[in-house]
Amino acid sequence: MAASRALLPSPQVSASSASARRARVAAAVPSSLTLAARGARLRVRCAVLSSPAPVAPSESKPAHRISRSGSDGALRPKPAVLVAEKLSEAGLAVLREFADVECAYGMSPAELLAKVSQFDALIVRSGTKVTREVLEAGRGRLRVVGRAGVGIDNVDLQAATEVGCLVVNAPTANTVAAAEHGIALLASMARNVSQADAALKAGKWQRNKYVGVSLVGKTLSIMGFGKVGSEVARRAKGLGMHVIAHDPYAPADRARALGVELVSFDEAIGRADFISLHMPLIPTTSKIFNDESFAKMKTGVRIINVARGGVIDEDALVRALDSGKVAQAALDVFTVEPPPKDSKLVLHENVTVTPHLGASTVEAQEGVAIEIAEAVVGALRGELAATAVNAPMVPAEIMSELAPYVSLAEKLGRLAVQLVAGESGIKGVKVVYTTARGPDDLDTRLLRAMVTKGLVEPVSSTFVNLVNADYTAKQRGLRITEERVAHDSPAAEAPLESVQVRLSNVQSKFAGAISDGGDIVLEGRVKYGVPHLTLVGPYEVDVSLDGNLILCRQIDQPGMIGKVGNILGQRNVNISFMSVGRMFRGKQAIMAIGVDEEPDKETLENIGAIPAIEEFVFLEL
Repeated sequence: MAASRALLPSPQVSASSASARRARVAAAVPSSLTLAARGARLRVRCAVLSSPAPVAPSESKPAHRISRSGSDGALRPKPAVLVAEKLSEAGLAVLREFADVECAYGMSPAELLAKVSQFDALIVRSGTKVTREVLEAGRGRLRVVGRAGVGIDNVDLQAATEVGCLVVNAPTANTVAAAEHGIALLASMARNVSQADAALKAGKWQRNKYVGVSLVGKTLSIMGFGKVGSEVARRAKGLGMHVIAHDPYAPADRARALGVELVSFDEAIGRADFISLHMPLIPTTSKIFNDESFAKMKTGVRIINVARGGVIDEDALVRALDSGKVAQAALDVFTVEPPPKDSKLVLHENVTVTPHLGASTVEAQEGVAIEIAEAVVGALRGELAATAVNAPMVPAEIMSELAPYVSLAEKLGRLAVQLVAGESGIKGVKVVYTTARGPDDLDTRLLRAMVTKGLVEPVSSTFVNLVNADYTAKQRGLRITEERVAHDSPAAEAPLESVQVRLSNVQSKFAGAISDGGDIVLEGRVKYGVPHLTLVGPYEVDVSLDGNLILCRQIDQPGMIGKVGNILGQRNVNISFMSVGRMFRGKQAIMAIGVDEEPDKETLENIGAIPAIEEFVFLEL
């Protein structure tokens, strides 16, 4: 994004005096002492899809079974998965190893709305509409929607992204089944198999009526040259057909390898004897085959559709069939499923129909069930599946390498937002990465998302993850820029030397965090796999980012560590670490104190009352 600075007042800090100091101390200790919503600590493996926001109380909220403890020894409830459409036993077995599973087939939209808030994941096929209302009814708990199949037009991707819900599909397991069904319809239509079968069963022997056409030497145009389209091309070539294809995103080398010629849309429909549809249903493809398209085709063209019914204007297709422009059609999918019993298209004598059987083989059903179950389980574990359709893909090896920096990035964001004073809000954010890596060797999308998570979650009810981080930042007016600073040691093995978060044009409740340039500045590093805070404003410190943190700006003089330590010790608050950073001897210094417990209001007021302490702030991690 281009850098942009909001026109907000400059940070306001005044010289310390006894009365000013007391005012700052009072301001730094809110009655609740809760400067940010306390949440579960970030676990590295759950960086992508970490725990959802708290769920509003619900009478129907189910109890969780307790699963085995995590790496920190804590018992964790098993996630709950709702399967809304039939899934094979093989897929259900994969799910049950990890989660509590409820199968509720044939729910009405109202029943789904009432039920979905009780689950962490929802699995559907093509018959269930996962609308904005369903996703919002998830109340922040629903984290994953699994589509058992390829198409995701029955899932509102925009709404899923906004609420931070990952959508995964199963695009590979039914590829061959769909391609085989396409070829079956192609051959059946060409030889009038279904019509002849129905006639013979009705006692009619009509050999002359059902003379077909040969496939050898005919031109097949494949509209959508993805996985299924490519498999159809392989099989059609084996039948002796000449294959052309249209797909603006298909790689030319893959087409050449299959002996397929990539052409424009108009050329593809104009040259074809047979047209096989394999495109997704999106706004640009909705009813793309209409009166205008049919007019550009050869007279007597034949059409097969095993993709999505909505890509064809069904009324226009009936007109084209009646006029003879389209000789025959073979359809497995329809705009409305099931189609009306009196559908002119379904009842047309030159149309062969099947009830959405593209993926309906024993092998494909089991393969799809296992593929979607594994994708959902992986997503619930915090791993990004290769089949995620609304999140940027971060390879597993990069996630593993960046794991400790993910925790560091979120914690820097959490600390930074707690330092902002007043109602000005945050607009300009810069994240600076010091690294020996080149731009092409450092993928920072996950780190940027975690900085956003840290900045937003403590001051809102929004749940942020890799899925919706950029969207959330945009909606809140956060202009996040990134900068890479070359590290002097190109031999360094670590991907990053440091991560710095800078907030511009904001007021700070802790003047010591303001740099010479007027920004709130925090910087951290990973040491021995643990995130550390190493810079606050212009002051160098070295504190482990674990537990809670007290920052004190003080006059650099002997005895300060002992005085603060005594106050905390008297109130039974354990100190996990302490670090002091100063610019010059005897001048101002910053003391960073890590504490295991949250000090009460009186304890913090006693620390602020020490004469040499000019200001302090308590921060939660």
